[in-house]
Amino acid sequence: MSVTPPGPLGDPIFGNGRQFADDPFDFLRACADSYGDVVRLDLGPRETYLLTNPADIERVLVADAERYRKPQFGDDAMDTLLGDGLLMSDGDTWQRQRKLANPSFHNRRIGALDGTMVEHTESQLADWRDGEVVDIQLEVARLTVKIIVSAMFGADITDEEVKTVQENLEPLGARFEPDPRRFLIPNWVPTRENREFDAAIDTLESVIDGIVDRRRGTERDPSVDPAGSEGVAVPGPAGDGDGDLPMDLLSVLLRARDRGEQTDENLRDELVTMLLAGHDTTALALTYTFYLLSNHPEARREVEREAEAATADGPPTAADVRDMAYTERVLNESMRLYPPVYTLFREPKLDVKLGGYRIPEGSALMVSQWVVHRSERWYDDPDTFDPDRWAPQRRSERPRFAFFPFGGGPRHCIGKAFSLLEAKIILAEICSQYELGYEGPDLSLRGSLTMHPNHPVPMRLRER
Repeated sequence: MSVTPPGPLGDPIFGNGRQFADDPFDFLRACADSYGDVVRLDLGPRETYLLTNPADIERVLVADAERYRKPQFGDDAMDTLLGDGLLMSDGDTWQRQRKLANPSFHNRRIGALDGTMVEHTESQLADWRDGEVVDIQLEVARLTVKIIVSAMFGADITDEEVKTVQENLEPLGARFEPDPRRFLIPNWVPTRENREFDAAIDTLESVIDGIVDRRRGTERDPSVDPAGSEGVAVPGPAGDGDGDLPMDLLSVLLRARDRGEQTDENLRDELVTMLLAGHDTTALALTYTFYLLSNHPEARREVEREAEAATADGPPTAADVRDMAYTERVLNESMRLYPPVYTLFREPKLDVKLGGYRIPEGSALMVSQWVVHRSERWYDDPDTFDPDRWAPQRRSERPRFAFFPFGGGPRHCIGKAFSLLEAKIILAEICSQYELGYEGPDLSLRGSLTMHPNHPVPMRLRER
């Protein structure tokens, strides 16, 4: 067994950091093509290994998940932003938070949220006009912010607050774009980037505080919690628990706080995590889907046909969009080509063997959806848009973790069912009423916490 995996040479000071920062997408694919299943990278103060084989990824995320944890990178910006929310917490803290959140994402409750999704989508479409050009990324992000706040916070968010959230996503995202120099500058140094990052967090938290304050003293105030209800509440048709106990995430967390099981800091961490992760990834998936459909008219027409069927008898329901089988293939293909989350990281708790190499305790393991989803080892013509590759027979020919847009294992995305229903509802509403045509440059990408277009995504609206 070779001791050290192969990898690209870097410069003496920043290792491979400059190569990664210049173009993380081409760099990671080139590494996978050149060095195989396990690639050694020099990206900072600790050893990093890129895993490219679905079998190894499944071991890390599923089969041997207890041997790995979320890594700490010596950069407290992530802790400052997300704290001990579901995305970043680990161990007992993560298990406690996940258990608290699970009822809010129960399948029956998610299915009952279709009306909320329709209501906000139709409200936004009322502002659209035939022939106008919109930035579809901003449009769907504005929509998904409203939906996640309504569905998981049990509250409404004002248009001004939505604008504030969107304006502050840019400095937040910029802080997490690859930059090898960042390890040399502590977060407390008042650089322009650090000042803008801190100000954006303060503003975002003030928006969340306002939403929470508005919930107090209303008819949906969850502060009264019947004894023992949290352990037995099962979402009913209206999305609430037995005895009309609200089961949106904010209500669940507020009751836990009132019982002394959550601090105000825990509450805020979870709400910031949900607001950001709960809207951004779905908005990006829809952005890339509309971009791909605009360039593939045959696929667009088939999605439009399913959208018309889903809305033939009125607003689409969860049952209606369940029948949109081709649209689901399109969404899968969109998330394969443009995974909103393009990398995940884990840290081995002890020395492990992966791909025939010894991986030391405390190193960083990078698993990249972007790399695996576009690999010729698992996909024919991997850069080609082909929804039919998700036909059951073709899909069964690939390894399970040749496609993992929502992660996998115990830490798989808790919002997967919510996100997919939301995306299909929005596609059904929009594609039954409008044809969207892209009028921008060739799509270019930038990496941060998620994978974003590097420019606006202008779409001309044509009424159908």
